[in-house]
Amino acid sequence: MASILVVDDEERVALSIERSLQPYYQVRVAYNGTDALKIARRVNPNLIILDIMMPGMDGLQVCREIRSDPILKPVPILFLTARGRVEDRIEGFEAGADDYLTKPFDVRELLLRVKAILSRVTDRQDEKPPADTITIGQLKLNCQNYQLTTGEKTILLTPVEFDLMYHLMSHPGQVFSGERLLRELWDYPSDTGSPDLVRMHVRNLRLKIEPDSRNPRFLLTVPRHGYTIATD
Repeated sequence: MASILVVDDEERVALSIERSLQPYYQVRVAYNGTDALKIARRVNPNLIILDIMMPGMDGLQVCREIRSDPILKPVPILFLTARGRVEDRIEGFEAGADDYLTKPFDVRELLLRVKAILSRVTDRQDEKPPADTITIGQLKLNCQNYQLTTGEKTILLTPVEFDLMYHLMSHPGQVFSGERLLRELWDYPSDTGSPDLVRMHVRNLRLKIEPDSRNPRFLLTVPRHGYTIATD
């Protein structure tokens, strides 16, 4: 049974999430960032559901700590927070979140997102890449250590960024809409994944890999159609 760590300083909210998940998963709860890190390092959960606004160490700090930890950094993180502005989402994804859901939330949507994230992680672990590296044009993706080389620099990708680049580079010349990526890559049923998820991860990838993120050379947008990788 997959294990989930729920982190929220509001006990009522944390216990409500725990009750919703317990029929399907092993759930642990922390009410502050410090305890969350202690529990995460002890049990290495399969998923962390994390509030942002907490006293002391907030959720963004916890997320960055997890992403800098060699053992915990592959653990997916779902932010569940009342902070719903575009700027907040950007900040959450920049910190290393895999997904972002705002309060108030529908329990059914939370369960669908959790199921999709855990399914994606299982697929990543079970499916061995057919090659150690993929090279498309100036891009070289190392499938063993999640490093992407652009010809000018080498960048360490988060697991979800790696999934996105691996999928696009494995299908050179194809254009993927945001909806198709949500369905095929992230396993979200229709109308459950947010298009913001794709846009934010594309934005963060461009900030990392492009010489000028406003005029991308590698990760291209085809207007009204979606995203593709430059092949030259």
